[in-house]
Amino acid sequence: MPATKTMTAGRDLTAELAFLTRALKAPTLRESVNRLAERARAESWSHEEYLAACLQREVAARDAHGGESRIKAARFPARKSLEEFDFDHARGLKRDQVAHLGTLDFVAARENVIFLGPPGTGKTHCETCVRRSRHERHSQGR
Repeated sequence: MPATKTMTAGRDLTAELAFLTRALKAPTLRESVNRLAERARAESWSHEEYLAACLQREVAARDAHGGESRIKAARFPARKSLEEFDFDHARGLKRDQVAHLGTLDFVAARENVIFLGPPGTGKTHCETCVRRSRHERHSQGR
């Protein structure tokens, strides 16, 4: 928020809004509230229009960053994808089967997947990719 203070009836609204947006964990709202307030005044928005604009900004930011925050919270061992999986190293795996896991059809069918094999054959890589795909799709509402 800019350093400009807005005072109303002895209240420092800038500080109050900064506190409230921090308490709500709404950083995008904190950054845009003053800009939107100026625009609302200039365009004679109703209170509801101003509130809707503020909340739309925050929701859009959360949608954009939601998948990444869930992936961080999941603490995956590394950033891996099925596209970079080395099938030459793991000769026993079939490319089609691994690609099918990436579609997550087994989740919708409520089926289990078990990765078995000796060390170094890509079990953790595949599992991480499938979990990451699940988190990314969940963040996109699928």
